[in-house]
Amino acid sequence: MKKSLSSVLGGALCVAVLAAGILTSCSGKSKSSLSANTVHVQIGPSPETIDPALNSAVDGANMIIHAFEGLLKFDRNNDIVAGLAESWEQSDDGLTWTFHLRPGLKWSDGSALTADDFVYAWKRVAAPETAAPYGYDLLNMVVGFDEASDGDLDKLGVEAPDADTFIVHLVNPCIYFDKIAAFAVLVPVQRATIEANGDGWTTKPSTYVCSGPYYMTEFTDGSRIVFTKNPNYWDAENVTFDNIVWHLIEDPNTSYNAYNQNVIQLIKDVPTEEIPALRGNGEFYVEPIMGTYYISFNTQRAPFTDSRVREALSLAIDRDHVANVIMQGTFSPAKNFVGPGVSDAASGSSFEEVTTKKYGDHFSADYAKDLAKAKRLLAAAGYPDGNGFPAIEYLTNDASYHKPVAEYLQACWGELGITMTVNIQEWKTMTADRRSGNFDIARNGWVYDWDDPSNMINLLETGNGNNDGKYSSAEFDRLVRLARSTTDVSRHYDYLHQAEQVVLKDAAMAPIAYYNEFWLQKKNLKGTWHSPYGFWYLMNGYFED
Repeated sequence: MKKSLSSVLGGALCVAVLAAGILTSCSGKSKSSLSANTVHVQIGPSPETIDPALNSAVDGANMIIHAFEGLLKFDRNNDIVAGLAESWEQSDDGLTWTFHLRPGLKWSDGSALTADDFVYAWKRVAAPETAAPYGYDLLNMVVGFDEASDGDLDKLGVEAPDADTFIVHLVNPCIYFDKIAAFAVLVPVQRATIEANGDGWTTKPSTYVCSGPYYMTEFTDGSRIVFTKNPNYWDAENVTFDNIVWHLIEDPNTSYNAYNQNVIQLIKDVPTEEIPALRGNGEFYVEPIMGTYYISFNTQRAPFTDSRVREALSLAIDRDHVANVIMQGTFSPAKNFVGPGVSDAASGSSFEEVTTKKYGDHFSADYAKDLAKAKRLLAAAGYPDGNGFPAIEYLTNDASYHKPVAEYLQACWGELGITMTVNIQEWKTMTADRRSGNFDIARNGWVYDWDDPSNMINLLETGNGNNDGKYSSAEFDRLVRLARSTTDVSRHYDYLHQAEQVVLKDAAMAPIAYYNEFWLQKKNLKGTWHSPYGFWYLMNGYFED
């Protein structure tokens, strides 16, 4: 793959615009207020949303964790530590969690932040009018969630007996509830601001009132978002960068050129054709993260209502070729749904390794065997050699390896006699269409929010807001409910293993590869860290002389 002259020139032009943008905004206003202690990063294009309740994408979450802090948070060792709550405890029966907030907390606008703000935020996530993608997954174990999700928000089992105490009542114990309390969707948001400004509260610096290390001082959609250190944050003295500039770049060639011209110090989207030359470069990082790159089938549309069709399309994919040739070894071929790095019941154990020992790998190393089975399944479903199979469309965005993977699928399914077109959309349009079910097949992926296999497996539960393919199985739902409600750690993981086998055998989705994250970061950018959940933490970073 070679860059065309037009893309190089276009990238150079965009870099010139970016460089000018550091000093001057589109409106012509001076940006001299940005100190030299400013880090410029690219972690994706314009996000679909940076509303904590509505976001379900890694790029948006990267911004949210810098603007907001919740009850608890993850540290650089991926351990749960105190956030806005300085201490917490659970009752002996595991049904009541009590969080004690730090005294004197403030919003970025200087007003008081209290436990009532958490009550409002959690009820907002549960509210049907919010349609929070994570609402069901995060709160279904809270007392009264069903009633709250039907509109009776007062039934949700959260309360603030005083300004510094937030209490959550659970229907059944949840062994990973501390990780839920650390998740960015459940951070506090300011009620008065949201009610006064509606959906537009996240796109104006004056209304994006925050609880975390930074607050917004510029929003230029399609160009950049600027965050500035929040003097009202409880731990402001340990926040090092004065500003973070999020450059909203869709084209990886543009971000790469900006990086090489020292306009940006960290970029997530690296042109895939540059990777062979970058290996061995001290500024090029490749780290494993917990996540799976997969395909969503719209199970509400024929012919994907037939599990034989879904399985045939899945088995026809040569995962080793995709991971090691198309993705140049930056990903690993998927053997099951849950990949490496995710824990199991025993200390230090791996869910993936237990799956292999107990059930074997779902996708064999013998691609010819899988392809032969795919053709038999397609014939059994009524489409021998693809005869009678309707033309289908594959939805994706054009970043990283998404387009070459789509082209590969177009070719390999073409060998089955299937005609597929590729619909490439900009990121925020693609995610909206995927969530609304406006697709036949869509590229998808999930990076874990916490270390528990339920975080990915539960995506396919009926009613989950992130279940883009609208898959539904009574047996699967039963198993994930059992896993969620048990206090026995061994049973929790065993139920999840069983649930994974159900969706693999039913081809509820098609796992393709396990994620690794790759990015470029300047050698003098120190003190930051990258989590196994795909987040960069910049609030304690600095430039080394």
